[in-house]
This record gives sequence, structure tokens and C-alpha cells, in this order.
Amino acid sequence: MVEAMEIQKGFKRTDIGLIPNDWDTFYITQVIETTNGIKIGPFGSQLKKELLTSSGYKVYGQENVYEKDMELGNRYISKEHFKKLSSCELKEGDFIISMMGTIGKCMMVPCKYEAGIMDSHLIRIRLNKSKIDSELLLHYFSSSILTNQVNKLSVGGIMDGLSSKIVKNISVPLPPTKAEQTAIAEALNDADALIAELEKLIAKKKAIKQGAMQELLKPKAGWEVRLLGDFLDYEQPTKYVVADTEYNDHNQTPVLTAGKTFILGYTNEEFGVFNNHPVIIFDDFTTATKYIDFPFKVKSSAMKILKPKKDVNLRFVFELMQTIKFDSTDHKRYWISEYRNIEVKVPRPDEQDHISKILSDMDAEIEVLEKKLDKYKMLKQGLMQNLLTGKIRLI
Repeated sequence: MVEAMEIQKGFKRTDIGLIPNDWDTFYITQVIETTNGIKIGPFGSQLKKELLTSSGYKVYGQENVYEKDMELGNRYISKEHFKKLSSCELKEGDFIISMMGTIGKCMMVPCKYEAGIMDSHLIRIRLNKSKIDSELLLHYFSSSILTNQVNKLSVGGIMDGLSSKIVKNISVPLPPTKAEQTAIAEALNDADALIAELEKLIAKKKAIKQGAMQELLKPKAGWEVRLLGDFLDYEQPTKYVVADTEYNDHNQTPVLTAGKTFILGYTNEEFGVFNNHPVIIFDDFTTATKYIDFPFKVKSSAMKILKPKKDVNLRFVFELMQTIKFDSTDHKRYWISEYRNIEVKVPRPDEQDHISKILSDMDAEIEVLEKKLDKYKMLKQGLMQNLLTGKIRLI
């Protein structure tokens, strides 16, 4: 209790939570330019397909904000049409926000870009830079401070999106000096730079592994033509986990589904847990595969458990399956009977082991880096929460 009282000391309660006594909260409308400070892009009818040209003034959309890349896109309008829509022009330093999709997607217009306007999916804010550090606002927009407000303001309104009304009612907590604002922004920028460098390194390692796969798995003299069915048996799961099961404890059994990580969540349901691993999980709708070396359950009958037959390196078969071009267009379901008849070329078992070891070591290195990245991202979230609410001061 004493500790809780000490934490409260020097802080005051606001609509967005506790902030230091010398901080204040400001609505977005209080930190923008008085003239043309906030603007939504023109109605879609003003940018109909027949009004677009192959060159001229560029039309920017949410794809630019999502990728933070002003070079994307090839929509243009004529000089005459640009003059009519000049109130929607983008200028260096403008703060632009996507109105659609994931909350918090925003960017600042850089110094180098093609002259142009925004479309109807963007909101433009021109900040009064004597009142707020633009980069600090970027960090607020990726924090829970913003998402919590938007969730409250969106009740009965737009789902998974923003409107000018919501943006005008967003408030941000700010320290008393511009210098402290800038110090917070720079600290968070440093954290982002660290994360970005690690992401680049992971991408580089994955590209190296992809190149190694192409070389190592390329059929060579003496490799034998076989069928996938010669190496793999399959098991149809007998018990699935319903989609609304609650999972949260990572000490429970992972529930697998198709997707990037395959782990949908966790369950304490014991019946139907598969313990005889390693195996390959195969989704016969998406043809996605995952090498699994831990106990698990599956979510649906589309997930097949592929088990190794005798004297085969399962890891090698898994890597080989990554090179197969499945005909999965139009959501075609790949039945077990079809995939088992796919021809592959394979080396001797000892060479399978050698190739598998090389690729497994590469995966292990990437996994270590990805765990490090997850840790950095988690630490950055904690840093944001502390810096953006004044729990940690940079004065």
C-alpha cells in the first residue's frame, strides 16, 4: 500500500490515466495549425478512374502509409485537377493517418516526394511544431494510449478505422517543455532503429537460407525419383479444439492452425493431444507446412499430421516440401491422395542427414534472432508505456 501511494505521489489522474503533475493532456485540435490543420482526402467521386492520368500530380493512399513509402503507387491527376483539389495537397512534415484497417497506421511526409494529394482513405494533420514534436506523436499513435481511446470513441461508429471526429477527440499527454518531448521521441527512435537493424539481419539470414535450400535441394547425379507417399504416412486428428476455446497459459498444450506461426493459442484440454513427434503438419487448404517437435492439438480437420515411415529423415522431407509448387489456386483443397503421388528426387539417407543438419542449424540461428527480436519489441512497448506517461522522465 505504501509503495502504491509513493507511485501516485507527483502524479495526477486524467481521462487517459496517471501523468506527472507538470504534464497536461491536449486534444489533437489544440496542437495543430489554426488554418487547414486537419483535412480528409477528397470524395471518391472526385478521383474516379476516368479522371486519373499516367503522369502529373501523384495521388497517395493508405498503401503509402502502411508501408511508409511515398514511392508506391502510380495514380496521377492533371495540373488542372490538382488545382481544384489543392486543399488536399500533401506537404513535407504533414502527419498523415490511414482511416481504414489497423488503428495507428501513420507517417510524416518526408522531404523528398512527388508533389500530389491524398485520397479519401487518408486524414492529414498539420501540427503546430512549437507545441508538439511530430515524431513523438508518431509514437503515441502506435501505443495503447491511442488504441484505448479509439476503442472508446468508436462505440457505435467505425470499426477498425478512424474518422475525423474520432481524431479530433484524441488527446495526448505532453511534458511541459519541447526539449523533453524531443528527448522522449529520440529515445524511442533509438529503440526502433535497434529493432529495424535486427529485422534486417533476420531477413538477410532467411535469404541466405533460401539460397542454401535452392542449392542443397537441387537434384544431383544419383538422386532417386520417389513419391512423397513413400516417405510419409498421415493421421487424421480425432479431436479438434473449437475456435472459441480460451487459451492463454503457455504451459498448456499449443493449438495449431494454418498461418505464419501455426500456434493459434493454448489449451488445457487433454484428450486428443499428439505426443508422438516430430511430425509435419500439413494444411490441405493452404498447402502450408510446419515441422513440429513438441506435443500439440489441431484446430480443424484440414490440418493433417504427416508421420515419417522407416529410414527417412523427416526434416529433409519437410525442407523438400518447401520447394514443391502445389496447385492450390481457387482455394483448391489438396487431398492426401493427391499429395502422396507427388514425385520428388532424393539423395541417400546419409546425404539427407547432412543437408538436414545444415538447414536445421540455419533455422536455429534464425530462431534465436527472432526470439531476441520479440524481446526487443516487448522491451520497447514497456519503454513506451513508461516514457509516454511520464513514469520515466528524460529531463
